[in-house]
Amino acid sequence: MNPAPTRHAFTAKEWQLIQSLNTPARVQRFFSSMPYNWEKNGGTMRSFREVVKRNEAHCLEAALAAAVILEQHGYPPLLLDIESVDLLDHVIFVFQHDGLWGSIARSRDIGLHGRKPLFRSLRDLTWSYFEPYVDFSGRIKGYGLANLYDLGNYDWRFSARNMSKIEDYLRELPHKKIHSSDKRYEKLLAHYHRYKKRYPERSPAYYENRNQWMR
Repeated sequence: MNPAPTRHAFTAKEWQLIQSLNTPARVQRFFSSMPYNWEKNGGTMRSFREVVKRNEAHCLEAALAAAVILEQHGYPPLLLDIESVDLLDHVIFVFQHDGLWGSIARSRDIGLHGRKPLFRSLRDLTWSYFEPYVDFSGRIKGYGLANLYDLGNYDWRFSARNMSKIEDYLRELPHKKIHSSDKRYEKLLAHYHRYKKRYPERSPAYYENRNQWMR
């Protein structure tokens, strides 16, 4: 196992941030308020250090940074890769509290942010994302759990480089399949089309499981 770094590995700014974000809920609020990384100058895969410097993150960067922060508070660095039929996967940080799973996530869509620790299994947690995942092309088909310690000495916390190895690692994970009803999917897709036609600039929040969301 790759042990968590000591405080001396962090800058003063980073350490102060880590100490202030000492619960999953606080980490979620931090990333929910952080500007989204739209990758306007090409694809990025930034470490915790680079995310803090630039103050922006997309889903995988936020999940990775959450892992670094909460590792310092005793949580293992676990990421869940949610696999979609359109190859636009969503990656979230997952954690357990009293044996139940929750998550921290950043997305362009509010329905794909984190979840309170309410779920008995990772499968149940993944299912909570099924409806909000349906957009013009998205549909969840599976999920895979990653432990960043499996990367050995690879520097996923502080690297200044674009870390394509993280993306390759997640892509190669074994994924457990999720089978869903075509009828249910088509109903959700039609609802999404109607909503976006009326509100093209809004992120839908009409889902029934909003009480499960961690904001």
